[in-house]
Amino acid sequence: MQNKKKRAIINQITDFDIKLIRLFKTVIECGSYTAAESILGITKSAISIQMSDLEKRLDMKLCHRGRGGITLTEEGEAVLNLAEVLLASIEQFRSDVNQINNDLRGDLNIALVNNLVTQPHMRITHALKDVRALSDKININITMSTPSDIEKGVIDGRFHVGAVPSTNKVSGLEYRPLYTERYYLFCSDQHPLFMQPQPDQSTLNHSNTVVTSHRMTPDAIAMHQKLNCCATASDHEGIAFLILTGTYIGFLPEHYAEYWVSKGRMKALLPQQYYFESEINLTTKRGAQFNQILNQFLECVGAD
Repeated sequence: MQNKKKRAIINQITDFDIKLIRLFKTVIECGSYTAAESILGITKSAISIQMSDLEKRLDMKLCHRGRGGITLTEEGEAVLNLAEVLLASIEQFRSDVNQINNDLRGDLNIALVNNLVTQPHMRITHALKDVRALSDKININITMSTPSDIEKGVIDGRFHVGAVPSTNKVSGLEYRPLYTERYYLFCSDQHPLFMQPQPDQSTLNHSNTVVTSHRMTPDAIAMHQKLNCCATASDHEGIAFLILTGTYIGFLPEHYAEYWVSKGRMKALLPQQYYFESEINLTTKRGAQFNQILNQFLECVGAD
């Protein structure tokens, strides 16, 4: 009978192991060794050596490299999930110790949906400024991502807090209202409807329309159902790109479209009829252990 290969057993996690795990997580998030070079501050060859070291220490193949980037193996997927839990636990330990010492020191990992920076209220911007002013030992890490990834990241501990639209709320998360965005239907100056003071509603309803590929509120869904939706985009920037072609119309937040409106490049179509509102919420993990830095951020942003 052929002997089965004996797998490595991890008896203890060393500082070197944690360093390699952090590197592995960063490489996967970047998608390639080349993209990870600038983030890690080391060469591709050094990254390759350290990735090989981690695979040898764990005695398993974690990923494959190809022209399309990095592909995780099944074991690599499992290790990545465990790595995120481990690193989040380390950060929580540091936060708890700092609380005992009454010292604000550590990370604030915040994830945002794209294009909130043009929101005129700037509550997040002001809150981040106030938190950083409390201690120069606070490291603020911002990730731009999709609503579903943000919610998943808050649940698994990658993010302390996220800002997402209010659509289908996920169990296990708490949502705090931040502000409300109003969306209008826009066309560009290259579109035939631009020069019409009062566009014909039937013509408008049959015009090519771009729609977001993410979850929408019931009001947004109802509004899009009136239109000829024939293209999708993953974020506001993608929608704006297609609107500016002059071939499509689409909904954008008023504050985001203002840049092009002020330059005469876009205008809202029948704004009294074609609009909807979307609430932006801060979301945190329900029942999460107390985090002093996160608590200070929530106080600064005024999220009750």
